[in-house]
Amino acid sequence: MTEISNASETIETDAGTARVTWHRARRARLVLAASHGAGGGIDARDLRALAEVLPAHGVSVALVEQPWRVAGKKVAPAPRTLDVGWRGVWPALAKPGLPVVSGGRSAGARVACRTATELGAAAVLALSFPLHPPGKPEKSRADELLGAGVPTLVVQGGNDPFGKPEEFPPGAYELIEVPFGDHGFAVPKRAPLGQEEALKVVTDGVVRWAASLG
Repeated sequence: MTEISNASETIETDAGTARVTWHRARRARLVLAASHGAGGGIDARDLRALAEVLPAHGVSVALVEQPWRVAGKKVAPAPRTLDVGWRGVWPALAKPGLPVVSGGRSAGARVACRTATELGAAAVLALSFPLHPPGKPEKSRADELLGAGVPTLVVQGGNDPFGKPEEFPPGAYELIEVPFGDHGFAVPKRAPLGQEEALKVVTDGVVRWAASLG
């Protein structure tokens, strides 16, 4: 067994009730805290895959559901409210006393970048960072990514309409491309790699990067 237990806890924040689902490593050296995007939950394929794979590599995974999602709302609130929810769950994420990697997909990745330095995150994992709204490259959010202030890994689909890998500006971060992947890392059936292979690009890349964090 690589995991001790999977357990959920609810946490009261100034933005409402959040929920954290733990996938614990038997001998953890890091915690990866990861939240969902504005249009989905912690059942996203990449979040599920990381929760399944990382505990065997000494990384406990905490999947965080923002208060709006726990409340059953369909639309995410303003970015500042997402930040409030993330700040509210942080003490629970840090409670094991291990370095915490602040992570998330899409809107969750933006939250992680915006709050990393303030919260004392060890690093940031940005899955499908929404560099810009689809079709609007002039509305760049690169400043959030570049301002994270801690070691940062971006995992981006090669066909992500929110920002393809070649659109990202130079900066002090690492970027892994998931070939042919869209914003949810889904790959078309005609792609030369299958869906499981695409997810393995994600998990292998994160495992290697997490090991480099010491």
